Amino acid sequence: MRATEWTVRVELTEDGDETTARAALVTDEGAEVTGEGRARRNPSDPAVPGIGAELAASRALNDLAERLALITRRDIAGSADTPVPSRSW
Repeated sequence: MRATEWTVRVELTEDGDETTARAALVTDEGAEVTGEGRARRNPSDPAVPGIGAELAASRALNDLAERLALITRRDIAGSADTPVPSRSW
């Protein structure tokens, strides 16, 4: 059995009440897929450290997952004899 390892790195940038996240997945073959996410604190919400980072990171990872699923659907369609219907994974 061959084991593979994919690495996901999440970079967070905070600017005042706005946090931006970039999630990058790198395969063991060097291919990279990225996702982005943002969070902005409502001025009426209390300033709680970490919440903006958590939300932005979760949105970036979700975006990454959606992009990876799209790539997968394209790869399946490209290798199939008949078109593969789009579906939710």
